[in-house]
Amino acid sequence: MMLSSLHSISKKGFIASSILGALLILVSTIYGKNECFLWANGNGGKMADFFFKYITHLGDGAIFIPLFIWILWKHKSFWRLIILTAVFSTIITQGAKLFLFNGAPRPTKAITDAFIHQVAGVEVHQINSFPSGHTATAFAAYLLILIIHPSKYWLVFGFILTSLIAYSRVYLAQHFPIDLGAGIFAAVISVALSYSILYQKKSPTK
Repeated sequence: MMLSSLHSISKKGFIASSILGALLILVSTIYGKNECFLWANGNGGKMADFFFKYITHLGDGAIFIPLFIWILWKHKSFWRLIILTAVFSTIITQGAKLFLFNGAPRPTKAITDAFIHQVAGVEVHQINSFPSGHTATAFAAYLLILIIHPSKYWLVFGFILTSLIAYSRVYLAQHFPIDLGAGIFAAVISVALSYSILYQKKSPTK
């Protein structure tokens, strides 16, 4: 198994992430992606608007830069893991957006007969909705940190933080919940594949 050498805490992170991704896709498939979006997208008030407007940036691709610097500083042996993960994550998410699901409408374009909460100052995109790149980046970073520095604290706190980053994409009317689920699986696949290629004969967490 490609992740057999991982620390048990790291494995739990992969399992929790996969379960969340599967639930988002399953519920969206059963109840409809538009309906799930409208249920999850709501006006939480000025504090929520401010919080999600800025926490969403933790899912920007640029987050790999400080993560890479941290790895070079503290865990040099893992520098290849983050680079390979970033490459796979980009190929999977952008490949899906531009080729498999090119032009897929985002919520504000797909839903025209219901109120959609939008946050002032946030540019809402119209197409290439599936999957969520921000979600993929956030969960990839979460899993990478969990591999490099497995801890119960990061397993729980990191999962909550990363889930909030993912949810921000729905709150800001940028994505459907099903897009988040696909983004999570893009992250799981990217990190798992990178780890397998680089360390399948090793156990770097020991």
